Amino acid sequence: MSEARPSFEAHANFEARCYAESWPLRTAFVISRGARTEARVVVVEVSAAGFTGIGECTPYPRYGESVESVIAEISSVLPALREGLTREQLQHALPAGAARNAVDCALADWERRQSGIADSGPEWLPTVQTLVIADPDAMGEAARAAADRGVTVLKLKLDRQQVLERVAAVRAAAPECQLVIDANEAWAWEGLPALCEALAEQGVAMLEQPLPAGEDEPLASFPHPLPICADESCHTRADLPRLAGRYDMLNIKLDKTGGIREALALAETAKAQGFELMLGCMLCTSRAIRAAWPLGQFARFVDLDGPTWLAKDADPLRFEGGRVYWT
Repeated sequence: MSEARPSFEAHANFEARCYAESWPLRTAFVISRGARTEARVVVVEVSAAGFTGIGECTPYPRYGESVESVIAEISSVLPALREGLTREQLQHALPAGAARNAVDCALADWERRQSGIADSGPEWLPTVQTLVIADPDAMGEAARAAADRGVTVLKLKLDRQQVLERVAAVRAAAPECQLVIDANEAWAWEGLPALCEALAEQGVAMLEQPLPAGEDEPLASFPHPLPICADESCHTRADLPRLAGRYDMLNIKLDKTGGIREALALAETAKAQGFELMLGCMLCTSRAIRAAWPLGQFARFVDLDGPTWLAKDADPLRFEGGRVYWT
């Protein structure tokens, strides 16, 4: 999981800029926090020596971010970037989050292009396909359609309502698919152990973030009949000490870690401590998926289907048969 030594600072007379984009979705993306109809992203470009690196982030209101706040954060370091701010220095110049991610990934992309080294990593990665919240019949139909396209792992977005009914409908519609569940912090402690038992009996392979991040202490008080994955509870390596015993798996997203540099370090440290990994993404374009690619080979579950929700993509990767291909 090593990185190339930063070299961006060795070049003078370069430029750096950031801007916002809005990408309409092909259909509403419904989770326990509400529905979205567009992906709003912030893009960073850094240029020097005839090469341009691009990074993208998705500001997330759950973490107190907006497009405006992220652009302000990035703008605060643009003068330093133009003076040769290194990726190591960036880790201290901005906090972990979407803004630092876009800058770090832009610098990493520039390094890759400037080095002339061919892209490394697998030609393709498996990816789950997300099913958003709907009534059981609708989720079952979506599951059947995904399975018919060759998808083998389905990720069910669920709130507190009709949990077992929705899972049963999806299981009946796509019996050969592996199922994972993402509650996005919407569930309560009361009844959770029994619900986990019921989900395990239905063959659910993993449960992601059932409780709010600030209220997840009870997860350490009962044996997990299926793996429980931290998402909102895990951002960087600093979170690891309090996650042991509560979670079996961590969902790593570049917009949480603040870029690929910290994401790789988190992955290496977490695996050494016995956590399994999931690689996730926000609603984003394929530019963000390319940035996360080096992490895919280390994850038990890969959830990189964000661009499949867009009506139109940027620099699109190919999604086919439950896989995403580097193109």
